[in-house]
Amino acid sequence: MKENKQLLVLTHLSQLLDFVTGIGGFIVPLVLWLTKKDEIIGMDLHGKAIINFRISIFIYILLCIPLILLIGLGILGIIAVVVFSFIFPIINAIKASNNQAPNYPFSITFIQ
Repeated sequence: MKENKQLLVLTHLSQLLDFVTGIGGFIVPLVLWLTKKDEIIGMDLHGKAIINFRISIFIYILLCIPLILLIGLGILGIIAVVVFSFIFPIINAIKASNNQAPNYPFSITFIQ
């Protein structure tokens, strides 16, 4: 196994593709994690954190949709989720470049 901080940073930042393509922010990190988890030191830890975060974000968006119709607070929830999905990949990319473990708050652990 070899160390490649740039690929770890790129994996975190690739989540931002959602703002350009709509779904690339889930597919690209998933493919990078699945193909490189046995080759790059730390890729398995970072990849699992990213995938758990992306699934959690999707669930939070789904929960906000009925809240728009019922209360109207779902719009605030969606705005908060979009802000979190923009800020936390950048923060964790910086952590990856400094050899720190990723931390995605509000992330539900699906893959251990």
